[in-house]
Amino acid sequence: MTDRMRFETAAIHAGQEPDPATGAAVVPIYQTSTFVQDEVGVHKGYEYSRTANPTRSALERCLAALEGSGEALAFGSGMAAITTLALTLRSGDRVLLPDDVYGGTYRLFARVLGDLGISFATVDVTDLDAVERQLQAGAALLLAESPTNPLLKIADLAALGDLCRAHGCRFAVDNTFATCFLQRPLEHGADVVVYSATKYLGGHSDLVAGALVTADADFADRLRFRQNAAGAIPGPFDSWLLLRGLKTLAPRLRAHCANAAMVASWLASHPRVRRVNYPGLDTDPGHAVATRQMSASGEPLYGGMVSFELGSEDEALEVCRGTRLFFLGESLGGVESLIEHPGRMTHASLAGSGLEVPPGLVRLSVGIEHVEDLIADLDHALGPAR
Repeated sequence: MTDRMRFETAAIHAGQEPDPATGAAVVPIYQTSTFVQDEVGVHKGYEYSRTANPTRSALERCLAALEGSGEALAFGSGMAAITTLALTLRSGDRVLLPDDVYGGTYRLFARVLGDLGISFATVDVTDLDAVERQLQAGAALLLAESPTNPLLKIADLAALGDLCRAHGCRFAVDNTFATCFLQRPLEHGADVVVYSATKYLGGHSDLVAGALVTADADFADRLRFRQNAAGAIPGPFDSWLLLRGLKTLAPRLRAHCANAAMVASWLASHPRVRRVNYPGLDTDPGHAVATRQMSASGEPLYGGMVSFELGSEDEALEVCRGTRLFFLGESLGGVESLIEHPGRMTHASLAGSGLEVPPGLVRLSVGIEHVEDLIADLDHALGPAR
């Protein structure tokens, strides 16, 4: 993003100049697999859409601008982005993951990359002493989440960046929950930022995509080579949909955050709720770090995700079945509210690993509906105190 454009402006204009051929105000969907060359090896910057496509290029320029610096690469999914990042590792390398890591990330490292000689360990990313001990044991990559999924722990990104540099470890941050509107990890010492762009960046539950952003030009070249070699790209239409979603990211996130804060506060007072995980609550262990680290134009905002614990798995499943406006489904970050049971759904891959999330845990992706309607829906599902 240039000095002349603030976030909301860059989301609409960065990488999205009027089409030079027609003057179209919106980036066209270049739905083509190949590009005609003037002579052998002489072309207009594009040869084959796996390597590069004008719609995807516009998306990548916009993502890089919103992140504040560096180069962005768009992928066919968040897991494709993480897999391409992992392709920069070598057999014998060791990776550190959060101890409540997203189930799909755990599955990749536990059941796929292990066969290639890449090992991993999990660590509480909020415990800097524990992270340093793991780094001292050797690690090529720390892939942190902040907030984590699904317990919404807040890692001190600047402190983790310092530790990783001291131990020669690459530092990646999955910024899916916060997005570049609330938090820009590159400014806190991260080497690379990871997104499931399916979620808040797209924002409308109508696409699957991912992204990586890095300020290291040489590392970006390594990633781009692997992206092309493996073919882990989004199509032109999904790239266009994601560009459209980015235009409204700022106003959507403000609405998500406002609703989530009110829902979390209401849940914290409900007699059936044993614990609420939301960094915007004064009582949350990560509140102070989140207040310093997550903000939009200097205003602390804490995201649209909330999780809470009930007394048992049966109670959690009952509540998941009982909502009407909160749709029961995986994913998050769309304008509509979602509810899910992590232990049975997004984090089922952790079963038997020793990293299982609490059985009574419920995760909410709080949408942008009227918050009083959302609270009434949860009140109906939770019912009276038992």
